[in-house]
Amino acid sequence: MATLLDHCSLVRSKNAGPFTLTFDFMCHDQNAYDTLVATGFLNQHIFATLFDTDPQNILVVNHPLALAVKVSLPRPTVQGDLHDSDCYAGQQYAPLMDMDIGPA
Repeated sequence: MATLLDHCSLVRSKNAGPFTLTFDFMCHDQNAYDTLVATGFLNQHIFATLFDTDPQNILVVNHPLALAVKVSLPRPTVQGDLHDSDCYAGQQYAPLMDMDIGPA
């Protein structure tokens, strides 16, 4: 079973303003990046499922020169809302960490 940490040296989530979440996946090296992208794991469907949003509202951008993948989507609740459980969105990546990303 391969996980994101097998390929990434940094996985993080954060706010990109009060209405948007962003995720950064920075790979160890070119081989790790190529393998991660080839798995297709970081896709609109997985984020739509985890964050209960329309896949068309999710942007997945591969940055081959930076060996990184960036994903942006609408926040489930506006930052600072009474029901916002993670004001800075710094823990939103956690559900992805133990998932099997599958073979390339």
